[in-house]
Amino acid sequence: MKSGSVLQYASLLFAGWIVILASCRKDAEPVTLTGFTQGTTFVVRYFGVADSVIIAQGIDSIFRIVIETASLYDSNSIISKVNRDEQVDLNDLFIHLFNRSMEISEETDGAFDITVGQLVRAWGFYRKNKLDVDTSKIDSLRNLTGYRLVHIDKGRLVRPGPGLMIDFNAIAQGYTVDLVARLLEKNGIHDYLAEIGGEVRTAGMKPGNEPWVVGIERPAPNDSAEQEVGQKIGLSGQSAATSGNTRKFFIRDGVKYAHTIDPQTGYPVHHSLLSVTVIAGDCMTADAYATACMVMGMERAVEFILQHPGTEAYFIYSAPSGENAVYYTLGFKKYLLEK
Repeated sequence: MKSGSVLQYASLLFAGWIVILASCRKDAEPVTLTGFTQGTTFVVRYFGVADSVIIAQGIDSIFRIVIETASLYDSNSIISKVNRDEQVDLNDLFIHLFNRSMEISEETDGAFDITVGQLVRAWGFYRKNKLDVDTSKIDSLRNLTGYRLVHIDKGRLVRPGPGLMIDFNAIAQGYTVDLVARLLEKNGIHDYLAEIGGEVRTAGMKPGNEPWVVGIERPAPNDSAEQEVGQKIGLSGQSAATSGNTRKFFIRDGVKYAHTIDPQTGYPVHHSLLSVTVIAGDCMTADAYATACMVMGMERAVEFILQHPGTEAYFIYSAPSGENAVYYTLGFKKYLLEK
């Protein structure tokens, strides 16, 4: 992983977002740290006086502990050991991710569920080569799915038996952004943008009292198409996350399977919602809510967001005509900028 490299002016592209970095005044130079973590890219940009080396080292430490705790691709991580049914003491980070996940699962009536690991694996979304899936296999794996089946007792994960897998992918990245934001604020930085793989948290303003500008990606026809800005938004003190299926899917026998799994059916979701961008006070919540909304579908997701004051959302969906259409909550309007 690289960290500490400084880009004075750049435009970096990330899944779901286009983070626009080139619109700052030249009379106030920002510090920008970029690199790779958790299988994706990150950018941290801030204005203020601080030791960039200390901040870069702190960011590295955050990334390291998150990977050692929650990475499914690290065979020595705590979550990998848990999923192999090894006896392992859980650290504070794992416990916090777990407890917040349980809260959000309750809020979303199970649309958000960290026990979908076996279903995700069965459908092959961890790999390029999709696995064979049949109804009987999915029905069997559904018996290993359900957030109410697990709890933590005396620092250990308790579950009904081996086979149930935990997956923090829909929440850990957002929480990592929150940890980076906490580090920046601890070091006296109050004007910043922190982004990892499309999950964003902002604070303060850019010079000239300007908000941080990010772009919501226009739905792409396939995973190799160039990213295009569909809508710019301005953020100051908010977090945002986008979840969508326009790039993450596979087609078998003429049927398109999205990468978002409905925990209750065991199958990839099939509805008109293409992507949802959620704005919330912290990135962990925005990340998880965005995933939950993609499971719910348009009608349920809009109702859910309206029931949570301080949370706003921007929906891109496929209209009956076949064209892409947009709907956003009333409070989202204040974040919209000219295209």
